[in-house]
Amino acid sequence: MADKNGFLLRIITPDRVFYENQVDMVEFNTTEGEIGILPGHIPMTVIVKPGILNISEPEADKEAALHAGFAEILPESVTILAEIVEWPGEIDEKRAMAAKDRAEERLHNRTPETDIARAETALQRALARIQVLK
Repeated sequence: MADKNGFLLRIITPDRVFYENQVDMVEFNTTEGEIGILPGHIPMTVIVKPGILNISEPEADKEAALHAGFAEILPESVTILAEIVEWPGEIDEKRAMAAKDRAEERLHNRTPETDIARAETALQRALARIQVLK
């Protein structure tokens, strides 16, 4: 049964505690697909994939660009250890668009030396940054 008080969400990067608060729900991408977490979720650990992080607080919803990491999900808390996570105000749109263009160019004009996985990940990160700005 879901707790009416939500659960504790912690998002930690190597540089800072990005977020720590009670939330009603959190959604983000994993290597297995998009996941939505409510209070009382079964315990699990997942690998984070680049995409939009949606945080539902009692007062409002927030979005951020979440790039990679791991998440520990427990019934009363979620901890995300992220390489990079950015609020919309922290994103340089021109730089994100340039990164998207570079990644698309690498994928379009691939050679045997092209690291496809790296180019695809760069494209996913750039698209997450751009989407969170819209």
